[in-house]
Amino acid sequence: MGTTSNPDRDALFHEMRAKAREIFLVALAQASIEKGFNRHVSCERGVLRVREDLYDLHSYSRVLAVSIGKAGHTMAEALVGQVGSNAVEGIVASPVEPEAQVRGFRYFQGGHPTPNAESIRAASAILKLLEAQTAATLVIFLLSGGGSSIVEKPMDDEMSLHDLVATYRALVLSGAPIGEINAIRKHLSAVKGGRLAQAAFPAQQISLLVSDVPDSMPDALASGPTMPDSTSVDDCYRIAQRYGLAEQFPRPVRELFERRALEETPKSDDQAFYRSRWWPILSNQTAIEEASIAAERAGFVVHVDNSCDDQDYEAAADYLLGRVRQLRKDLGRVCLISGGEVTVKVTNGGAGGRNQQFALACAGKIAGENITAFSAGTDGVDGNSPAAGAVADGMTIARARERGLDPQAALTNFDAYPLFKSLGDSLETGPTGNNLRDLRILLAY
Repeated sequence: MGTTSNPDRDALFHEMRAKAREIFLVALAQASIEKGFNRHVSCERGVLRVREDLYDLHSYSRVLAVSIGKAGHTMAEALVGQVGSNAVEGIVASPVEPEAQVRGFRYFQGGHPTPNAESIRAASAILKLLEAQTAATLVIFLLSGGGSSIVEKPMDDEMSLHDLVATYRALVLSGAPIGEINAIRKHLSAVKGGRLAQAAFPAQQISLLVSDVPDSMPDALASGPTMPDSTSVDDCYRIAQRYGLAEQFPRPVRELFERRALEETPKSDDQAFYRSRWWPILSNQTAIEEASIAAERAGFVVHVDNSCDDQDYEAAADYLLGRVRQLRKDLGRVCLISGGEVTVKVTNGGAGGRNQQFALACAGKIAGENITAFSAGTDGVDGNSPAAGAVADGMTIARARERGLDPQAALTNFDAYPLFKSLGDSLETGPTGNNLRDLRILLAY
């Protein structure tokens, strides 16, 4: 496509980019932590209702809450909003420091996407809080995405923080889907894969989940600290071999794999789970449903297709663009919504993330077409950039070249953020205090 400007068409492209952003932002607002808690959690006269369960808080000698993840603060805030500040005490571990802390909670600012020293301090504090609790204690776990790195303590004392960070980097950059990454994390950790549930036993336990993992594998959320682990040490050895991870791990971790010395995680028959319940409060499906409502109100025929979850970003772009072209042919003005996450195996260290990489890949495939492709993370963070994601359309490549930018180099070098930032097409929300995976919104008209 040439760079000749057509004011009417330029205005249409601008309008569609704005509509894609608006659909996402409306979905984000409607799938908030506060709204999720209002739907599923309430407390009247000291009786806590969590979806289908009732808990008389007066019947417990102590009520503790442990809130872990990117939504750590907002979930603790929402819980206290329901039960009152005098009814519960506990710990919050999240990656950002809130403007005001929830009364009765100790705060730790853990690292993400790799652990920091505060991640280890948070894990130690949580384990100490949970130890020696009795059957008369109620422990409410509030779990959200990002918890894997925000709270961490190695099983093996030989592992240093430097080793931990190197291990996480190798896993995150491997191209493996989140379930496989977390399988290995669980088996290296003293707090993941059900080990917090073991620490809290024999207390009554409830886990409230704001999920950034596939609905079919809830124990991958924050690496499943309170749930029976569905993965095994044998899975870990297979995953490490598939992605060539052992040679990338630091020495203490590499030796564990070479000696096949990983310790197994607790399974569903472990006594720690006899008095445990797990309830989803929000998930990627919530965000998809709210985006669908917003798109219908904007005048689009809506289709949802999540089948490219955990696919390579380029394969996902090809598939979804093929789907939206066919839907346009059949239905006219259409919005295709896709939830979940695509994968990116990073080989060069630019600024960006999987959402912007996906959008830029789409840009090269839709040059000149009346298609808009938006992709963003509900947590407000995309990779190592300040953006949540970006929007691309049939004019993106031409507009970039007019500014002297090289879209192909940006794609090759995983450096999409500077390009989208220059075009004004990055979306920067800041951390949202939520984490429901990603949304891709494709408009064809």
